[in-house]
Amino acid sequence: MNIDEQQPKARSHLLDLAIQYFKKEGYKVNSENASLEGHSGVTRHFDLIVQKGRLEQGVWVRDWNRTIGVNVIINLDTSSEDVDLSSPIMIGEKFSDHAKSYSNRRKLTLLTKQKLGSFR
Repeated sequence: MNIDEQQPKARSHLLDLAIQYFKKEGYKVNSENASLEGHSGVTRHFDLIVQKGRLEQGVWVRDWNRTIGVNVIINLDTSSEDVDLSSPIMIGEKFSDHAKSYSNRRKLTLLTKQKLGSFR
């Protein structure tokens, strides 16, 4: 399932929740639906670009009714690295064990919908 196949209402709710979360955590939301050209020449897409201090991070929001696998996490990591964004953030329903261990090794942040919802 790609990003266009998500229900717009569900996706915007999770995106709104994410924006509220980041603002409360002291982040500045620099842009939504950002497209940046990477060093590789490939255009990289991010749902949000957030900033805290000097650290600018890319965020992907995936409102899927399935577990997010390591391949999606690797794609986010690769995309972020290509456009010089460090410590990317993935927001989703749940994550596979492989995705969690890759994220721990590579310093990616995984946020669940439950964590964002409980933050309000």
